[in-house]
Amino acid sequence: MSEEILGTLNARLDRLESLALLGAKSVLSLDEAVLLTGLSKGHIYRLTSERRIPHFKKCRHLYFLKSDLEAWLLESKVCSDREIESRAATYVATHRK
Repeated sequence: MSEEILGTLNARLDRLESLALLGAKSVLSLDEAVLLTGLSKGHIYRLTSERRIPHFKKCRHLYFLKSDLEAWLLESKVCSDREIESRAATYVATHRK
């Protein structure tokens, strides 16, 4: 195998290893939060400084609870048309006068 192919395979294995470790941890560093959320470091820094994302700060380092980040990522659900129609039908049926 060529050096280029080996380098590519090593990079992929490193990424897989970091993702596997990420799945087992409950407290994440900034770099791990970047992997989990897909956001850039700069954007996460901005969100923490604006107190818009749940985080902890210890010895000038940022830490995140994985469960908090997952909840934060899922807090603004956009309902489908079908869900909205179902809720509307339920509301009309239960609020008739």
